[in-house]
Amino acid sequence: MPHTQALSDPEFLEALLETYAVHEHINLLILDHLDPRAWLAKPCGSKARNIAAIFTHMHNIRRKWLRLSAPHLKLPAELNRSHCTQRQARAALSESGKRCAQMLTESLGRRNGRVRKFLRDGWARPWQPGAAMFTYMIVHDVHHRGQICMLAHQLGFPLPNKLAYEIWDWEKLWKQCGFSGPR
Repeated sequence: MPHTQALSDPEFLEALLETYAVHEHINLLILDHLDPRAWLAKPCGSKARNIAAIFTHMHNIRRKWLRLSAPHLKLPAELNRSHCTQRQARAALSESGKRCAQMLTESLGRRNGRVRKFLRDGWARPWQPGAAMFTYMIVHDVHHRGQICMLAHQLGFPLPNKLAYEIWDWEKLWKQCGFSGPR
């Protein structure tokens, strides 16, 4: 099968891991540029999550993936969406991002292969580790990043225009993460 060969290609695997690192860097950039007044602001007339709750959800879901799929890795502390600060969320997301990168590294065969299945939830069927797992993890975060950006704008605290361009300057983002560039 051609896709199996591609996944075993060390350069392709390295590119996936670099992509995950850049993805995580974008999460932290958004968090760093978010107006603190938007953090706990309530969406008008709705029971929707606030921005603090969305960021804590992202971190806590990663914890679930790690607990279910890579129990041998150190589990980062859980965040409480009612009492979490931006600083705490940044530290927690950074930590859970590193652990998820470890899980991906192991699941993609780069290090002793201890991750043999990916469980999104306790009720979901396990997946074989690989590109689907990688994609699911990124898409989950990106979905919530979009919510955060839209909500900040709706609350009257839009992210700086400069950041909107910066998160699309992929060559610069890759270099900020210590890589030569997108592959």
